[in-house]
Amino acid sequence: MKKTNSDNGVASNDDTLHAELRDMIAGSRSRLAATVNSELTRLYWAVGERLRREVLGGERAEYGAKIVARQGEKLAAEFGRGFEAKNLRRMIQFCEAFPEVQIVVTLSRQLNWSQFVCLIPLRNEESRLFYAHACVESRWSVRELRLAIERKTYERTAIAANATTGIAAVGGGGAQVGAIHGLA
Repeated sequence: MKKTNSDNGVASNDDTLHAELRDMIAGSRSRLAATVNSELTRLYWAVGERLRREVLGGERAEYGAKIVARQGEKLAAEFGRGFEAKNLRRMIQFCEAFPEVQIVVTLSRQLNWSQFVCLIPLRNEESRLFYAHACVESRWSVRELRLAIERKTYERTAIAANATTGIAAVGGGGAQVGAIHGLA
């Protein structure tokens, strides 16, 4: 049977409608996932802060470790493996690495928990914030973030900034840099 022009118009409108609906659904799912991730990240920080403040302060560290283990057993039985003792300890490390809740709230809208987990072991606040902001700006995946950390991007950037500042302080600034690299 031969298609008429009106059939082609219906098919074209049907494809357009499908594409619009698909985009609406995909966009909504993406926003929902981001909202859930943000809320979970804030929850993990709050749980870590509560445990740190309540049971791991001062001389009670040994007793606190037992409390974390017991709470991990209870919470994991009720809410799943994400709340086992090892993850509770990671939540404590998270709130210690990011002590200001407002920074966590802001970053949790843009980073996922796995990205935060990559940042926790970094030794100083400046490097954590450098990688966090670079991750947001460059839209790094967890894999890309890990690679940047392994390549010591922060340290290299800091060294380069110090070298440039030092050259400029000596005099000549960019002209000397260009001369060093044969560009002058």
